Amino acid sequence: MNFINPLSKLISHPFLGTATPSEYSPIVLTGVLLSLIVVYIASKLGGEISRKIDLPPVLGELVAGVIVGASALHLLVFPEGGAEASNSVVIGLLQFINNLTPDAATSIFEAQSEVVSVLAEIGVIILLFEIGLESDLKELQKVGYQATVVACVGVAVPFIAGTVGLVYFFHFPVIPAIFAGAALTATSIGITSKVLSEIGQLKSREGQIIVGAAVIDDILGIIVLAVVASLAKTGEVDIVNVIYLIVSATTFLIGSILLGKFFNKSFVGIADKLQTRGNIIIPALIFAFFMAFIGNAIHLEAILGAFAAGLVLDETDKRKELDEQVKPIADILVPIFFVTVGARVDLSVLNPAIPSNREGLFIAIFLIAIAIIGKFVTGWAVFGQPGINRIAIGVGMIPRGEVGLVFAGIGAASGVLDKPLQAAIIMMVILTTFIAPPLLRVAFKEPAEPQKPVEKPVDGVTDS
Repeated sequence: MNFINPLSKLISHPFLGTATPSEYSPIVLTGVLLSLIVVYIASKLGGEISRKIDLPPVLGELVAGVIVGASALHLLVFPEGGAEASNSVVIGLLQFINNLTPDAATSIFEAQSEVVSVLAEIGVIILLFEIGLESDLKELQKVGYQATVVACVGVAVPFIAGTVGLVYFFHFPVIPAIFAGAALTATSIGITSKVLSEIGQLKSREGQIIVGAAVIDDILGIIVLAVVASLAKTGEVDIVNVIYLIVSATTFLIGSILLGKFFNKSFVGIADKLQTRGNIIIPALIFAFFMAFIGNAIHLEAILGAFAAGLVLDETDKRKELDEQVKPIADILVPIFFVTVGARVDLSVLNPAIPSNREGLFIAIFLIAIAIIGKFVTGWAVFGQPGINRIAIGVGMIPRGEVGLVFAGIGAASGVLDKPLQAAIIMMVILTTFIAPPLLRVAFKEPAEPQKPVEKPVDGVTDS
C-alpha cells in the first residue's frame, strides 16, 4: 500500500483517455475529505457515547465504524471488502455532482478508498509509536519471559484446538482447517493497548505482560501466516522462509532496542540544535517512520518498527515533551484506523435468514468458543508473579481486530476458504474485537490474586 497507487490508477485507467490527473485529482480529494468528515463525526459521537456509559471510547469508535460502514449506512465502504462504487453513498454523491460515468466512479472509488486506507495505516503506526512511548522498556524487559510464555500459549492453544476441531467435528480438509486455525492465533495489539492506556493500566504488570505478549504474538502470527500462505499456494511449507522470518524478527526487535541506547544521546543533541518549530516531534517521527519502513522492508510489520521506535525514545530525556507532542497527531490519525476497522465489517454474515450463512453460524460458534478460551487460558501461563490479575491478562489477549481480518482476506483471496468458513472467521473477529474492551475494564476492577501473607518473625528471629 502506498501513496502512488491512487494517482497511478487514475493515470493508467483506460476510460480516462487523454484526461490529465489534475482533472480527476480534485474529485478524489473531495471523496477523501468527505470520508474523513464521516470518520471524525463517527469517532467523536461513538467515543463520547461510549464514555458516558462507562465503556472504553475505542469501543464506541469501532461500533460507530460499523454503523457508517458496510453493515448499515454505506458512508465508508472499501472495494477489498467486496463493495462497488454503487454501494458507496459518498461516491454516489460525487457521481451526481460531477456527472461521472460508472467507469470513472469506479476508478475514483478505488483511488479514494486507497488513500483512506493509507491514512488508516499511518494511524496505526502512530498509535503503536505512542504506545511504545508510554511503555516502560525496563518494566517490559522484566516481564519479557512471562510475555513470551503467554504469547506462545496464546498461539499454540487456539491454533491446535481450532485446526483439530474443524477437521474432526466439521470434516474440513486439512489446509482450510489449518488456515482457519491460524486466524485464531492473532491478537490485536492496537485495540488492547489503546484500552489499557485509556483505563490507566498500560504500565501495570498485567498491562506490560499483555503488550509484550501481543507484540511477540504479532511476530508469531506473521510467521504462522507465512507458513499457511505458502502451504495454500504450493501444498508445502517453505522452511527457508520460516527460518528467515524467525531470525529477522528476533534480530530486528533486539537489535533496534540495543542500538537505540546509542541513538538516545544523538536524538537529544539533534533536538537541542534545531531552533524551529517541531524540533522534537519531527526527528521523532522520522525515526518512527524509518523503523516502520525497515520492519516492512524485511517482511515483518510496520507497526512493530513503530513500537520499537517508541520504546527507544521512551528512554530519552525528551520523553515527556515528546509524549505531549505526539498526542495531537494521534488524535487526528488514530480514529481513522479504528473507524475503518469497524467500517470493513459486514454484519450481514450474521443473518441466519440467508441459507449460506447457517452453516457458517455453527462453525462460527465453535471458532468463537476456541478464540475466547484459547486466549483466556494464557492468564494461567504466567508464573512467579504473586498477586497478578490472571483474568485481565487472559481477557487482554482476546481481541483479533484487523489482524484476524487479514488472515480471512488472504485465505479468501487464495481460494482456500469457502464462504461459510470465511463468514465464520469474520464473525469470530467481530465478536472478539467488540467484547474485549468492556471485559478488560471489568477485569481490572476485579481483585487480583491475594498476596501470600508475610510470616512474622518469631522471638525476634527473621529468616535470612
